[in-house]
Amino acid sequence: MILRLLTLPLTGPIEGMLWIGEQVLEHANAEVNDKEDLHKQLLTLQLAFDMGEVSEEEFEEREEELLLAIQELQDSEIS
Repeated sequence: MILRLLTLPLTGPIEGMLWIGEQVLEHANAEVNDKEDLHKQLLTLQLAFDMGEVSEEEFEEREEELLLAIQELQDSEIS
């Protein structure tokens, strides 16, 4: 415990940077997972439409929602 307190001025900034790096990595992974999930939903919707399980109107509505969500994620990646 005393050693930890003595080395804190040296290890504190390093630990802080590691924590920040972990947070950035978690956020990036979450965005990738969200984007992959949206693409999977779009593919599932396309398959349901092709099999006649979804009407054309419902397909177009849901497709537009998914494409807009994907576009928002891509725009947030650029910013």
